[in-house]
Amino acid sequence: MSQSPTQASQHPWLQALDNYRDWRLLYVFLLGCSSGFPFVLIGSNLSGWLTDSGISRSQVGLLGAVFVVYAINFMWAPLVDRVRLPLVCKLLGHRRGWIFTLQALMLLATIFLANTDPLTHLGLLAALCLAIATCSATHDIAIDAYRIEIIGKDSHRVPAASAMSIIGWWTGYSLPGYLAFANAEAVGWSGVYGWMAVFVGVLMVFTLLVREPETDRQALQQEAELRYAGMLHTRPEKGIWSRILVWLSVTIVEPFADFFRRNGWQLALAILLFVFLFKIGEAFLGRMSIVFYREVGFSNEQIAHYSKLVGWGLTILFTLVGSTINIRYGIVRGLFIGGVAMAASNLMFAWIALVGPHEWLFLATIVVDNFCAAFSTVAFVSLLTWLTGKAFSGAQYALLASLGNLGRTSMSSGSGYLVDALNGNWAFFFVLTAVMVIPGLVLLIFIGRKMTQGSQD
Repeated sequence: MSQSPTQASQHPWLQALDNYRDWRLLYVFLLGCSSGFPFVLIGSNLSGWLTDSGISRSQVGLLGAVFVVYAINFMWAPLVDRVRLPLVCKLLGHRRGWIFTLQALMLLATIFLANTDPLTHLGLLAALCLAIATCSATHDIAIDAYRIEIIGKDSHRVPAASAMSIIGWWTGYSLPGYLAFANAEAVGWSGVYGWMAVFVGVLMVFTLLVREPETDRQALQQEAELRYAGMLHTRPEKGIWSRILVWLSVTIVEPFADFFRRNGWQLALAILLFVFLFKIGEAFLGRMSIVFYREVGFSNEQIAHYSKLVGWGLTILFTLVGSTINIRYGIVRGLFIGGVAMAASNLMFAWIALVGPHEWLFLATIVVDNFCAAFSTVAFVSLLTWLTGKAFSGAQYALLASLGNLGRTSMSSGSGYLVDALNGNWAFFFVLTAVMVIPGLVLLIFIGRKMTQGSQD
């Protein structure tokens, strides 16, 4: 006998899939596209452009240091939570106002970048990339806070929102990246960056289409101001300097104090170290992947088709699968499985290094790598979301995300030097990237036990 709709809806897997019937997830997807696109400008496209221009592997790796701003954006993240930009925030709302303004600045930088020759003006090119990275890292603070505020802390909606954010990120990264590599030889990289500016304009339209979240953020921040006024033995009505002191204390201190207060020092430090270490191996691989593809013998067209277009489709599919599994079995367990799989997938690249540029192996590697990356990333983003508070969601998520970016960018910027030190032994390089995940998995076991103990107490 077939199940009735009511009975079917009680099935755990159908309940997990039902969480995607929420229009707010469309907003999360659109802003996710905006978050992923700048990585095309200063990531894969830049690596391809520099490689084709004859820039050395070491310099390509060093230019990846501009991503360090993603690791330190927590330093100004409290300002994104607290400061309302004149006029634009009044017209669009707090979160959308910040996002739209920073997209406009990225549009200007992209136009200048399109007219810069890396061989003669490498320093200027690096400065423009740094400007784009800074704007992108700042508007990511607002985008992440937007997602947290528009969805809330519903245990089933959080993985679904994380999945849609990731799908949006990869859509904003892979589709333009595919078009760039597919047309780079026809129009040249300067031409590619010229029409990349058009994409930024499309992203600005996306920002105008989404709805501003309704939150009690301001009320919670005002409560914190009253609490700090008591701690500092002052009253805001006493004068301008008292108000400034209280405002700065709440803006700078409270987001981080609240995180440690809610989790305890031991668990909080373990979480921070885990976030720092978890994706270092993936970052080493990602930073050198385009260089590896070209050196091993794959063409720009093959890279565009498999790494960008096929990889994008697989990421969407596997992200949905991964989020459903995380809803069903839990975030910590999903992270551990994803971490082990992520390390194993790096060995597929070592296989390519040993046997050469076979398209069937390239496709198999893309399938495995995208499954593992999507699965672990959904759980990772969901965990960070769960750890944020309501009053300072932007600053606290930025603190956690920036630590992950610090591990990925500060260490992976030397990935080119590591390949050179290994005399171009790509197979051994990818084996080392697989081993890098082990410390993070050990910490995850400790965190899982502490969180279980905390829930039982």
